[in-house]
Amino acid sequence: MVFDVARVRGQYLSLGDGWTYLNAHQCPQIPERVSAAVSRSFRLASAPAEVEQSSGSHSRAMEPGRLQGDALLDDARLAIADLVCATPERVLLGPSLEMLYLVLARAMRPLLRRASVVLSGPDSPGLQDPFAEVAPTVRWARPDLGTGALPASQYRDLVDGSTRLVAVSAAHGHLGTVAPVADIVEFTRERSRAWVLADATAYLPYRPLDVTEWDADIVAVDLAALGGPQVAALVFRDPAMFRRLDPVFDVPVAPGLAGGVSSLIDHLAELTDAVGTRRTRLHASKRELAGYLAGLTHDLTGLLGALPTVHILGVSGEAGDGGRGDRVGRVSFAVRGVPAETVHQRLLDNGLVTTILPPCPLTADMGVDEVGGAVTVSLSPFSTRHDLEHLTRVVASLA
Repeated sequence: MVFDVARVRGQYLSLGDGWTYLNAHQCPQIPERVSAAVSRSFRLASAPAEVEQSSGSHSRAMEPGRLQGDALLDDARLAIADLVCATPERVLLGPSLEMLYLVLARAMRPLLRRASVVLSGPDSPGLQDPFAEVAPTVRWARPDLGTGALPASQYRDLVDGSTRLVAVSAAHGHLGTVAPVADIVEFTRERSRAWVLADATAYLPYRPLDVTEWDADIVAVDLAALGGPQVAALVFRDPAMFRRLDPVFDVPVAPGLAGGVSSLIDHLAELTDAVGTRRTRLHASKRELAGYLAGLTHDLTGLLGALPTVHILGVSGEAGDGGRGDRVGRVSFAVRGVPAETVHQRLLDNGLVTTILPPCPLTADMGVDEVGGAVTVSLSPFSTRHDLEHLTRVVASLA
């Protein structure tokens, strides 16, 4: 099956405005069916749900007087469960991952009172700060400064019997490096009873995910990063884990926004002509998408890396991996002798939407500040080889 990018592009009406969007890491484009579903859901959320007549063992009883909004929340949990191969009773919804992390950290306070947590240096403060504030001891996993990759072997020394939480991002949001989550989980289980929290925000837009393959205790999902509404979720390995949280937490989500989640998952399931249940179609489509984007990522690093004045973080130079490392479709690069602001403006002038790499300790240690900053580009399901060639021509004009 060949991934039909032209068909996919037709589902994003925003692409008709003439811009080339390479900023999925900052602001993913929203499929038309998702925005329409959110609009419809806001209208219907406060209306009573239709009562289905029970007739047979497979019918679904509907509580009289129940609102449509409640059904939309249930549908969102089911859709997220399909996305990661889980079950809906293990899904907790929230308006953002930052809010869910804050609430989770408070709920885990009794478990962390005399414990240690292991956090990852490259991760965002939104994932780090809530747990660093409640745990008396914090240990840090450090990335390789040449490639930006996170070695799993260091967790042998970082995790011990006092550890109760290990948190890690499955992929770096700006460098695209993929963390060995399954290996980290294995090292953690050998040494402690700690929970492993894996943030899949930068990973899920590019690859399918079956949570049983990682075997992480909690997987964090941000639907907005996939082009969906501002809804996030924590997916637990076992509902029995809720009993260890004090108190059991719940974060309100607008039903109107939740109504767009199912449409987003339906959209992802229909990127190809796969058949079967939604979960089957979804993962077949995601596999095709992953193969397509992997090819584009290889082309992206190859085209930009061939320019003598361009330095791709983690890829170029003697310490880089030359593009052989495990990466998703996100790349940050600098042009020697040209400030990032100038590069960014030149790209905008030529219809290319990118972002300037925000400051962070990892990229600073990798030497970004010394070359005047960097620009980040990221791929989407609708990205094409032509987009990458256009990007390369514009960057080459700065040499």
